Amino acid sequence: MPVHDWTRVTAGTFHDFHLAWIAELRRALNGGLLPQGYYALAEQVAGDIIPDVLTLQQASGATDAMELHDRSAGGGTMVLTVADAPPQVSLTATTSEAVALALRGRRITIRHATGDRIVALIEIVSLGNKETEVTLKAFIEKAAAALHEGYHLLILDLWPPGPFDHSGIHAALWSLVGGRVGSISTDRPLTLAAYEVRAPGIFNAYVEPIKVGISLPEMPLFLAPEHYINVPLEATYGAAWAGLPERWRKVIVG
Repeated sequence: MPVHDWTRVTAGTFHDFHLAWIAELRRALNGGLLPQGYYALAEQVAGDIIPDVLTLQQASGATDAMELHDRSAGGGTMVLTVADAPPQVSLTATTSEAVALALRGRRITIRHATGDRIVALIEIVSLGNKETEVTLKAFIEKAAAALHEGYHLLILDLWPPGPFDHSGIHAALWSLVGGRVGSISTDRPLTLAAYEVRAPGIFNAYVEPIKVGISLPEMPLFLAPEHYINVPLEATYGAAWAGLPERWRKVIVG
């Protein structure tokens, strides 16, 4: 299913779709994508952050990094390694150690009420996240703080750059955490970006620029350094789209 032009509808209509997509992502993650000991919850309060989908690891009895490595070579849940199966994206980048040291103080503490360990966050960008300078700054700073706290991140931005994110959400976040922003694709203004925490303050970005009218690719969600699962964005997006009222589907498709 191709990505739609969400600028054709109200913010409230996208919010309805947003909630449905969150539910489908959670369903897919808990339905067999995540390895044993990991699970996903929607819209959980974690410190000052309320991510769309929070991936957690049980405090005890969960799969550790070594077991993830073993599982990537065996059966069961398909946990992939960067070395054996690099994420299939157009752009990759890494922050430098020197910049990481300079920015080390910029972090907040995020905890979940269950006491289980937070592993990764998924965020679907809403128009409100980039509608004003204040809301954009808040979104970017909280995303950066999550990375500095050690949480892997997947950001799905189906909105074109606006007056406050001229180069897009990824460029704004990547520059804040000390990364170098390369050339921006003008013919593919929407962005899917996965962030891997390699070490404290050292991040890898896996970026796929997209545009309205093309299918969503799978994107990596990291569970540990070098270890990730592929998230089925197209299937979950399509399931969420199927539940959107026909009145608004007609407006979007024209």
